[in-house]
Amino acid sequence: KMIKQLLISIVCGAAMLTVGILIGHYGITNAPSWVKDVVRDVDESLIEKFLSEVDNIQIQENLKELTKVPHMATTAGDEQTVQLMLKRWQDPESGLDQAWREEYLVYLSFPDPKNPNKVTVVSPSETVLHTAREKEKSYTPDQDDPAVVQPYAAYSPAGHQRGRLVYANQGKPSDYLLLNQTVDLKGTIAITRYGGAGRAAKAINAAPYGVIGVLVYTDPLDINDGLMSDANETYPHSWYMPPSGVERGSFNTHYGDMLTPYLAAKEETYRIPVEDITGIPPIPIQPIGFEDAYILICDVKLDIFNHEKIKNSSNVMGVIKGSVEPDRYVIYGNHRDSWVHGAIDPSSGTSVMLELTRVLGKMVKQGKWRPRRSIIFGSWGAEEFGLIGSAEYTEQYFTKLSERTIAYINVDIAVFANATLRASGMPSVQNVIFKAAKQVNAAGLESTSVYDNWIKYSNRTSPAHGTIPRMGYLSGAGSDYAAFVHYLGITAMDISYTYDRSKTNARIYPAYHTAYDTFDYASKFIDPGFVSHQAIARTAGNVLIRLADSLVLPLNCSDYAEILEDYLKTAVNLYQNQLQVKHISMGKHPLKRAVASFRSAATHLDQVILSSDLVRRINDQLMLLDRAFLNPLAFPDKYAFRHVIWASSSAGKPTFPGLADAYAKAESSGQPRDWDKVHYHLSVLSQAIEGAANTLVDVI
Repeated sequence: KMIKQLLISIVCGAAMLTVGILIGHYGITNAPSWVKDVVRDVDESLIEKFLSEVDNIQIQENLKELTKVPHMATTAGDEQTVQLMLKRWQDPESGLDQAWREEYLVYLSFPDPKNPNKVTVVSPSETVLHTAREKEKSYTPDQDDPAVVQPYAAYSPAGHQRGRLVYANQGKPSDYLLLNQTVDLKGTIAITRYGGAGRAAKAINAAPYGVIGVLVYTDPLDINDGLMSDANETYPHSWYMPPSGVERGSFNTHYGDMLTPYLAAKEETYRIPVEDITGIPPIPIQPIGFEDAYILICDVKLDIFNHEKIKNSSNVMGVIKGSVEPDRYVIYGNHRDSWVHGAIDPSSGTSVMLELTRVLGKMVKQGKWRPRRSIIFGSWGAEEFGLIGSAEYTEQYFTKLSERTIAYINVDIAVFANATLRASGMPSVQNVIFKAAKQVNAAGLESTSVYDNWIKYSNRTSPAHGTIPRMGYLSGAGSDYAAFVHYLGITAMDISYTYDRSKTNARIYPAYHTAYDTFDYASKFIDPGFVSHQAIARTAGNVLIRLADSLVLPLNCSDYAEILEDYLKTAVNLYQNQLQVKHISMGKHPLKRAVASFRSAATHLDQVILSSDLVRRINDQLMLLDRAFLNPLAFPDKYAFRHVIWASSSAGKPTFPGLADAYAKAESSGQPRDWDKVHYHLSVLSQAIEGAANTLVDVI
């Protein structure tokens, strides 16, 4: 028996040696087809074919189909979109290898259709002087659909409050602090405008001062460049929000299902008591339009009838299996649910994803292509209630995704407007996004690439590359990349087309989360002809193919080093002098040494990539880099934020988030324990960056 095992080991070892020799010699012409697959790099002609087949009219028709009815999470309209995704992804001619639904039982919040939420102005004798709109004004049949949900604040508690109205700006802690110096806030109802603080934070920040309710509205200066009249200035005459438009939203600070933190919300999963939920408004809150905000005065009565339910929500998943490394995943995702019709948010992204999968699926079905690595597509459910579908997916498949995922591509709102590309992500993905953008024509500009157009609108100077487009970072939890970045430490990006910020001060596209985000709005005012949608499909698809097919992953650690150096420089300039006063040294601190070590290791890996045949090892080093920045104890007050470079920050400084927040708190309080926390975050950072550098050097 031992001899038999020894012979098997020798044969297997010889086979592996043979494969290694064949892989190392690209000139072999008579090698078996599987060997050619192993050494195959990305096929530029296939990318050109993909780009040529992405059809703007198909995307337009996708969007028309997706927006026929409102499709808020778990409603009948949502189920229609589930069936549409399954039908497309299971199509025998242009579908994927597999497609299925993944179901979760999640805790959601809804208004009561029989008892609509009410905001009224009342006299001392309880006479109703004014009642805020319960639904938005109708301009097209879309607003009259009975499935249009009343504007409400998801997760606001029910309640009936009456109080004097006070204006609290954006509802930030500083706003309430300043207001409380001149006004007794006990028993008042605060009216706030969107922006500055998160939705839930406007109520959470108010409660300690005795505020009993909050209203929130979209200020026309923030969204409409000051325009207010629907006679000739706003929708249906332009892209601007009409006076009765109301931005719905999820008013919670955590992402994922609230009753099953860090666990997938399956039927048998343990659920915490409802009273233990944190991060939701402790007092009633309701959104209104600026039309009503302009009128409200004196005493206001707030009647909120929201209620919570555990409901079945579905992700729709699809996969194209890899030919060489099926155990390595590139994930592409977009949420499917909307607040109303959701033409832009999220159906612009869904329509792009459906076109992308149609083109790639057809290539697979015709036997013209199969990616080197597996591609997983996710149509996430219940995102609008707090990124629930994607978060539950990462919790259910935590180990597998942590060990096997190369990158996550998020295309949520594919097109905010039609001026230029906007991309955010880890610095390591900058190079592959730039390469893809150079190959795609800018929307409506046949002789200009997406890259060249982008650099005109937003750029920065890089020590290594000169003037390049400016990318953003995924430092918050604004879309479904959150769980992949902050919880799993997976390299990620978010890609969209956006507007010219020199021409508008709009905080976001004006119909956001309103009943006016319809196909009519999208096709007339956001992207007539759907050429910006096409440009996003081509750019994101190009990136996807390169990540799935490149022999060596197109991720660049030296670009990461450059941003760490920028963060370090900012931290030194902002904090070093004051820290010295507190006897916390940054002069020869391990943080500086760690960033220098990372730069050295990144440079070394660049050289190894150019000279080594150890492809799988190099790719694992690139794939796992961001996992090295995870620290599960660094942010105990921030649910599921573990990435020490990209965690959210309230300090507003372009540097390391934990350090910036700790310094701001210590500077404000002056307490020794808070300065100790600054020292702690310096140590967390230096050890994480040093650890990441160690993953890039030669394997011991």
